[in-house]
Amino acid sequence: MVEFEEIFIELKNIEEKIDNLKSAVDLENNEKSLADLENTVGDPSFWSRSDSSSILEDLKNTKRKVEGFKSLDKKFHEIHDFVSICDDENDASFMNDIKNDIKELVKDIENFTVEMLLSGPHDGSNAILTFHAGSGGTEAQDWNEMLYRMYCRWAEKNKKKVKLLDFLDGDDAGLKSASILIEGENAYGLLKGESGVHRLVRISPFDASGRRHTSFAAVEVIPEIDDKIVIDISPDDIKMDVFRASGAGGQHVNKTSSAVRLTHIPTGIIVSCQNERSQVQNREQAMKMLKSKLLEIKEREHLEKIEDIKGVQKEITWGSQIRSYVFMPYTLVKDHRTGMEKGNVQAVMDGDINDFINAYLKKEVK
Repeated sequence: MVEFEEIFIELKNIEEKIDNLKSAVDLENNEKSLADLENTVGDPSFWSRSDSSSILEDLKNTKRKVEGFKSLDKKFHEIHDFVSICDDENDASFMNDIKNDIKELVKDIENFTVEMLLSGPHDGSNAILTFHAGSGGTEAQDWNEMLYRMYCRWAEKNKKKVKLLDFLDGDDAGLKSASILIEGENAYGLLKGESGVHRLVRISPFDASGRRHTSFAAVEVIPEIDDKIVIDISPDDIKMDVFRASGAGGQHVNKTSSAVRLTHIPTGIIVSCQNERSQVQNREQAMKMLKSKLLEIKEREHLEKIEDIKGVQKEITWGSQIRSYVFMPYTLVKDHRTGMEKGNVQAVMDGDINDFINAYLKKEVK
Protein backbone atom coordinates (compact mmCIF):
# COMPACT_ATOMS: atom_id res chain seq x y z
CA MET A 1 0.00 0.00 0.00
CA VAL A 2 1.11 3.54 -0.78
CA GLU A 3 0.55 4.70 2.81
CA PHE A 4 2.92 2.07 4.18
CA GLU A 5 5.55 2.97 1.58
CA GLU A 6 5.41 6.60 2.79
CA ILE A 7 5.63 5.48 6.41
CA PHE A 8 8.72 3.37 5.73
CA ILE A 9 10.39 6.31 3.95
CA GLU A 10 9.68 8.48 7.01
CA LEU A 11 11.01 5.77 9.34
CA LYS A 12 14.17 5.54 7.24
CA ASN A 13 14.79 9.27 7.73
CA ILE A 14 14.18 8.90 11.47
CA GLU A 15 16.61 5.98 11.61
CA GLU A 16 19.32 8.19 10.11
CA LYS A 17 18.67 10.81 12.80
CA ILE A 18 18.95 8.15 15.52
CA ASP A 19 22.22 6.87 14.03
CA ASN A 20 23.56 10.44 14.08
CA LEU A 21 22.44 10.79 17.69
CA LYS A 22 24.24 7.57 18.58
CA SER A 23 27.49 9.09 17.33
CA ALA A 24 26.81 12.42 19.05
CA VAL A 25 26.10 10.67 22.35
CA ASP A 26 29.22 8.50 21.85
CA LEU A 27 27.15 5.61 23.16
CA GLU A 28 29.83 2.94 23.44
CA ASN A 29 32.27 5.08 25.45
CA ASN A 30 29.52 6.53 27.62
CA GLU A 31 28.22 3.06 28.44
CA LYS A 32 31.71 2.16 29.65
CA SER A 33 31.94 5.42 31.61
CA LEU A 34 28.54 4.75 33.17
CA ALA A 35 29.63 1.28 34.33
CA ASP A 36 32.85 2.71 35.80
CA LEU A 37 31.00 5.51 37.59
CA GLU A 38 28.42 3.13 39.03
CA ASN A 39 31.22 0.90 40.34
CA THR A 40 32.91 3.94 41.88
CA VAL A 41 29.72 5.10 43.61
CA GLY A 42 29.07 1.56 44.82
CA ASP A 43 32.40 1.41 46.63
CA PRO A 44 31.94 1.62 50.44
CA SER A 45 34.60 4.34 50.71
CA PHE A 46 32.98 6.56 48.05
CA TRP A 47 31.13 8.90 50.41
CA SER A 48 34.36 9.84 52.19
CA ARG A 49 35.87 11.18 48.96
CA SER A 50 36.17 14.95 48.54
CA ASP A 51 35.04 14.75 44.89
CA SER A 52 31.93 12.65 45.56
CA SER A 53 29.50 15.41 44.52
CA SER A 54 31.18 15.99 41.15
CA ILE A 55 31.27 12.23 40.49
CA LEU A 56 27.55 11.98 41.26
CA GLU A 57 26.92 14.84 38.83
CA ASP A 58 28.93 13.04 36.14
CA LEU A 59 26.96 9.86 36.86
CA LYS A 60 23.64 11.68 36.50
CA ASN A 61 24.62 13.33 33.21
CA THR A 62 26.11 10.18 31.70
CA LYS A 63 23.09 8.12 32.73
CA ARG A 64 20.76 10.72 31.20
CA LYS A 65 22.59 10.49 27.86
CA VAL A 66 22.75 6.69 27.74
CA GLU A 67 19.23 5.99 28.97
CA GLY A 68 17.76 8.83 26.92
CA PHE A 69 19.23 7.48 23.69
CA LYS A 70 18.30 3.87 24.47
CA SER A 71 14.70 4.91 25.16
CA LEU A 72 14.45 6.61 21.76
CA ASP A 73 16.10 3.68 19.98
CA LYS A 74 13.72 1.21 21.64
CA LYS A 75 10.69 3.31 20.76
CA PHE A 76 11.82 3.52 17.11
CA HIS A 77 12.22 -0.25 16.76
CA GLU A 78 8.86 -0.91 18.43
CA ILE A 79 7.15 1.38 15.92
CA HIS A 80 9.13 -0.08 13.00
CA ASP A 81 8.28 -3.67 13.99
CA PHE A 82 4.59 -2.85 14.41
CA VAL A 83 4.45 -1.12 11.00
CA SER A 84 6.11 -4.17 9.41
CA ILE A 85 3.48 -6.49 10.92
CA CYS A 86 0.64 -4.25 9.72
CA ASP A 87 2.18 -4.06 6.27
CA ASP A 88 2.57 -7.85 6.05
CA GLU A 89 -1.08 -8.32 7.03
CA ASN A 90 -2.21 -5.45 4.79
CA ASP A 91 -3.96 -3.93 7.83
CA ALA A 92 -4.24 -0.13 7.72
CA SER A 93 -6.68 0.14 10.61
CA PHE A 94 -3.93 1.38 12.95
CA MET A 95 -2.58 4.01 10.55
CA ASN A 96 -3.71 7.00 12.63
CA ASP A 97 -2.12 5.52 15.76
CA ILE A 98 1.11 4.85 13.85
CA LYS A 99 1.25 8.40 12.54
CA ASN A 100 0.65 9.81 16.02
CA ASP A 101 3.40 7.58 17.48
CA ILE A 102 5.83 8.71 14.78
CA LYS A 103 4.95 12.35 15.39
CA GLU A 104 5.58 11.90 19.11
CA LEU A 105 8.89 10.10 18.44
CA VAL A 106 10.08 12.92 16.14
CA LYS A 107 9.30 15.43 18.91
CA ASP A 108 11.14 13.30 21.49
CA ILE A 109 14.19 13.11 19.19
CA GLU A 110 14.09 16.89 18.74
CA ASN A 111 13.95 17.51 22.50
CA PHE A 112 16.73 15.00 23.23
CA THR A 113 18.91 16.55 20.52
CA VAL A 114 18.49 19.95 22.14
CA GLU A 115 19.36 18.52 25.57
CA MET A 116 22.63 17.23 24.11
CA LEU A 117 23.46 20.84 23.15
CA LEU A 118 23.34 21.90 26.80
CA SER A 119 26.99 21.61 27.76
CA GLY A 120 27.60 24.98 29.46
CA PRO A 121 28.90 25.07 33.04
CA HIS A 122 25.52 26.20 34.42
CA ASP A 123 23.12 24.75 31.85
CA GLY A 124 21.87 22.11 34.27
CA SER A 125 21.05 24.70 36.94
CA ASN A 126 17.75 26.21 37.99
CA ALA A 127 16.94 29.55 36.38
CA ILE A 128 16.10 32.91 37.94
CA LEU A 129 13.93 35.07 35.68
CA THR A 130 13.39 38.76 36.32
CA PHE A 131 10.78 40.79 34.43
CA HIS A 132 10.97 44.57 33.92
CA ALA A 133 8.26 46.70 32.31
CA GLY A 134 9.48 49.26 29.79
CA SER A 135 8.29 52.83 29.48
CA GLY A 136 4.63 53.18 28.56
CA GLY A 137 2.84 52.94 31.87
CA THR A 138 -0.10 50.54 32.20
CA GLU A 139 0.25 49.11 28.67
CA ALA A 140 3.89 48.09 29.26
CA GLN A 141 3.11 46.77 32.73
CA ASP A 142 0.28 44.64 31.37
CA TRP A 143 2.66 43.25 28.71
CA ASN A 144 5.19 42.50 31.44
CA GLU A 145 2.58 40.44 33.30
CA MET A 146 1.68 38.59 30.09
CA LEU A 147 5.33 37.54 29.71
CA TYR A 148 5.45 36.52 33.36
CA ARG A 149 2.42 34.28 32.79
CA MET A 150 3.91 32.88 29.56
CA TYR A 151 7.04 31.59 31.29
CA CYS A 152 5.04 30.22 34.23
CA ARG A 153 2.90 28.28 31.74
CA TRP A 154 6.04 27.06 29.93
CA ALA A 155 7.38 25.74 33.22
CA GLU A 156 4.10 23.97 33.94
CA LYS A 157 4.02 22.36 30.47
CA ASN A 158 7.64 21.22 30.83
CA LYS A 159 7.20 19.76 34.33
CA LYS A 160 9.26 22.38 36.14
CA LYS A 161 8.40 24.16 39.39
CA VAL A 162 7.96 27.91 39.75
CA LYS A 163 8.73 29.79 42.94
CA LEU A 164 7.78 33.46 43.23
CA LEU A 165 10.62 35.54 44.68
CA ASP A 166 9.47 39.12 44.19
CA PHE A 167 6.46 40.88 42.67
CA LEU A 168 5.70 44.59 42.30
CA ASP A 169 2.19 45.35 41.07
CA GLY A 170 1.56 47.80 38.26
CA ASP A 171 -0.09 51.15 38.95
CA ASP A 172 -3.47 50.18 37.50
CA ALA A 173 -2.90 46.74 35.95
CA GLY A 174 -0.11 44.31 35.20
CA LEU A 175 3.21 44.40 37.03
CA LYS A 176 6.21 46.68 37.17
CA SER A 177 8.67 43.93 38.00
CA ALA A 178 8.84 40.34 39.22
CA SER A 179 11.37 37.61 39.87
CA ILE A 180 10.73 33.88 39.78
CA LEU A 181 12.85 30.78 40.31
CA ILE A 182 12.21 27.98 37.80
CA GLU A 183 13.39 24.68 39.24
CA GLY A 184 14.06 21.63 37.10
CA GLU A 185 16.66 19.86 35.02
CA ASN A 186 18.37 22.15 32.47
CA ALA A 187 16.07 25.07 33.33
CA TYR A 188 18.82 27.65 32.80
CA GLY A 189 20.26 25.93 29.74
CA LEU A 190 16.88 25.96 28.05
CA LEU A 191 15.88 29.49 29.06
CA LYS A 192 19.19 31.37 28.77
CA GLY A 193 18.35 32.49 25.24
CA GLU A 194 15.14 34.15 26.45
CA SER A 195 17.10 36.98 28.07
CA GLY A 196 16.48 40.28 26.31
CA VAL A 197 13.82 42.75 25.23
CA HIS A 198 10.43 41.46 24.09
CA ARG A 199 8.22 43.70 21.91
CA LEU A 200 4.41 43.70 21.76
CA VAL A 201 2.24 45.22 19.03
CA ARG A 202 -1.52 45.27 19.62
CA ILE A 203 -4.65 47.38 19.98
CA SER A 204 -4.36 48.48 23.58
CA PRO A 205 -7.32 47.57 25.82
CA PHE A 206 -6.38 50.62 27.88
CA ASP A 207 -6.78 53.07 24.98
CA ALA A 208 -10.35 54.34 24.60
CA SER A 209 -9.57 55.40 21.04
CA GLY A 210 -8.63 51.83 20.05
CA ARG A 211 -5.22 52.78 18.71
CA ARG A 212 -2.38 50.37 18.06
CA HIS A 213 0.44 50.46 20.64
CA THR A 214 3.97 49.11 20.76
CA SER A 215 5.21 48.07 24.20
CA PHE A 216 8.46 46.65 25.54
CA ALA A 217 9.42 44.50 28.50
CA ALA A 218 12.74 42.94 29.38
CA VAL A 219 13.40 39.44 30.66
CA GLU A 220 16.65 38.68 32.46
CA VAL A 221 17.72 35.06 32.91
CA ILE A 222 20.54 33.98 35.22
CA PRO A 223 21.48 30.57 36.68
CA GLU A 224 20.88 29.84 40.34
CA ILE A 225 24.38 29.23 41.62
CA ASP A 226 25.33 26.07 43.44
CA ASP A 227 25.91 26.38 47.18
CA LYS A 228 29.36 24.88 46.62
CA ILE A 229 30.43 27.95 44.60
CA VAL A 230 32.05 30.46 46.92
CA ILE A 231 31.77 34.15 45.99
CA ASP A 232 33.34 36.76 48.23
CA ILE A 233 31.44 40.04 48.42
CA SER A 234 32.51 42.67 50.91
CA PRO A 235 29.73 43.54 53.39
CA ASP A 236 30.68 47.18 52.85
CA ASP A 237 29.58 46.84 49.21
CA ILE A 238 26.03 45.84 50.17
CA LYS A 239 23.22 48.21 51.08
CA MET A 240 20.12 46.55 52.55
CA ASP A 241 16.64 48.05 52.66
CA VAL A 242 13.60 46.38 54.22
CA PHE A 243 9.94 46.96 53.40
CA ARG A 244 6.55 45.36 53.80
CA ALA A 245 5.90 42.46 51.46
CA SER A 246 2.84 42.41 49.21
CA GLY A 247 2.05 39.67 46.74
CA ALA A 248 0.65 39.50 43.25
CA GLY A 249 -2.67 41.29 42.92
CA GLY A 250 -2.03 43.31 46.07
CA GLN A 251 -2.44 40.37 48.41
CA HIS A 252 -0.75 41.04 51.72
CA VAL A 253 1.95 38.49 52.48
CA ASN A 254 3.34 39.86 55.71
CA LYS A 255 2.39 42.74 58.01
CA THR A 256 5.97 43.22 59.13
CA SER A 257 8.89 44.63 57.16
CA SER A 258 10.14 41.23 56.04
CA ALA A 259 10.87 41.97 52.37
CA VAL A 260 14.51 42.71 51.57
CA ARG A 261 16.15 44.79 48.85
CA LEU A 262 19.91 44.52 48.35
CA THR A 263 21.97 47.01 46.36
CA HIS A 264 25.50 46.13 45.23
CA ILE A 265 27.08 49.57 45.54
CA PRO A 266 30.01 49.15 43.07
CA THR A 267 27.71 48.13 40.19
CA GLY A 268 24.33 49.50 41.22
CA ILE A 269 22.76 46.07 40.76
CA ILE A 270 19.56 45.71 42.79
CA VAL A 271 17.80 42.49 43.81
CA SER A 272 14.86 41.95 46.12
CA CYS A 273 12.94 39.10 47.67
CA GLN A 274 9.65 39.04 49.56
CA ASN A 275 8.44 35.47 49.11
CA GLU A 276 9.85 34.00 52.32
CA ARG A 277 8.20 34.46 55.69
CA SER A 278 11.07 36.07 57.56
CA GLN A 279 13.48 38.89 56.87
CA VAL A 280 16.42 36.53 57.42
CA GLN A 281 15.13 34.06 54.81
CA ASN A 282 14.44 36.83 52.32
CA ARG A 283 17.92 38.25 52.80
CA GLU A 284 19.47 34.81 52.21
CA GLN A 285 17.49 34.37 48.99
CA ALA A 286 18.26 37.91 47.81
CA MET A 287 21.95 37.37 48.53
CA LYS A 288 21.86 34.18 46.48
CA MET A 289 20.24 36.09 43.62
CA LEU A 290 22.88 38.81 43.82
CA LYS A 291 25.74 36.31 43.79
CA SER A 292 24.17 34.50 40.84
CA LYS A 293 23.88 37.73 38.90
CA LEU A 294 27.45 38.83 39.67
CA LEU A 295 28.85 35.42 38.75
CA GLU A 296 26.92 35.39 35.45
CA ILE A 297 28.24 38.87 34.56
CA LYS A 298 31.78 37.94 35.57
CA GLU A 299 31.77 34.85 33.33
CA ARG A 300 30.04 36.64 30.45
CA GLU A 301 32.59 39.46 30.56
CA HIS A 302 35.52 37.03 31.07
CA LEU A 303 36.62 38.88 34.19
CA GLU A 304 39.04 37.39 36.68
CA LYS A 305 37.19 38.38 39.83
CA ILE A 306 33.92 39.90 41.01
CA GLU A 307 35.67 43.13 41.98
CA ASP A 308 36.38 43.81 38.30
CA ILE A 309 32.67 44.38 37.59
CA LYS A 310 32.02 48.11 37.43
CA GLY A 311 28.71 49.64 36.48
CA VAL A 312 27.60 46.62 34.47
CA GLN A 313 23.96 47.38 35.21
CA LYS A 314 23.93 49.58 32.12
CA GLU A 315 24.29 46.44 30.02
CA ILE A 316 21.36 44.71 31.65
CA THR A 317 18.77 47.08 30.22
CA TRP A 318 16.97 48.05 27.04
CA GLY A 319 18.36 47.27 23.63
CA SER A 320 17.11 45.92 20.34
CA GLN A 321 14.32 43.39 20.83
CA ILE A 322 15.06 39.70 20.50
CA ARG A 323 11.45 38.82 19.67
CA SER A 324 8.28 40.54 18.51
CA TYR A 325 4.72 39.50 19.36
CA VAL A 326 2.21 40.99 16.93
CA PHE A 327 -1.51 40.77 17.77
CA MET A 328 -2.70 43.35 15.22
CA PRO A 329 -3.04 43.88 12.22
CA TYR A 330 -2.00 40.22 11.85
CA THR A 331 -0.90 37.56 14.34
CA LEU A 332 2.75 36.56 14.36
CA VAL A 333 5.54 35.89 16.84
CA LYS A 334 9.00 36.27 15.30
CA ASP A 335 12.44 35.75 16.84
CA HIS A 336 14.79 38.27 15.22
CA ARG A 337 17.93 36.22 15.97
CA THR A 338 16.89 32.93 14.40
CA GLY A 339 14.06 33.88 12.05
CA MET A 340 11.73 31.38 13.77
CA GLU A 341 8.08 32.41 13.34
CA LYS A 342 4.75 31.16 14.71
CA GLY A 343 1.34 32.46 13.71
CA ASN A 344 -0.56 31.13 16.73
CA VAL A 345 0.14 33.96 19.16
CA GLN A 346 -2.26 32.63 21.80
CA ALA A 347 -0.47 29.27 21.93
CA VAL A 348 2.83 31.09 22.43
CA MET A 349 1.38 33.20 25.22
CA ASP A 350 0.17 29.93 26.79
CA GLY A 351 3.79 28.76 27.05
CA ASP A 352 4.34 27.07 23.67
CA ILE A 353 7.83 28.50 23.12
CA ASN A 354 9.98 25.36 22.75
CA ASP A 355 10.37 25.94 19.02
CA PHE A 356 11.98 29.32 19.75
CA ILE A 357 14.16 27.83 22.48
CA ASN A 358 15.34 24.97 20.28
CA ALA A 359 16.06 27.22 17.30
CA TYR A 360 18.22 29.50 19.45
CA LEU A 361 20.21 26.63 20.97
CA LYS A 362 20.87 25.09 17.55
CA LYS A 363 22.00 28.45 16.17
CA GLU A 364 24.42 28.97 19.05
CA VAL A 365 26.33 25.74 18.43
CA LYS A 366 26.81 26.32 14.69
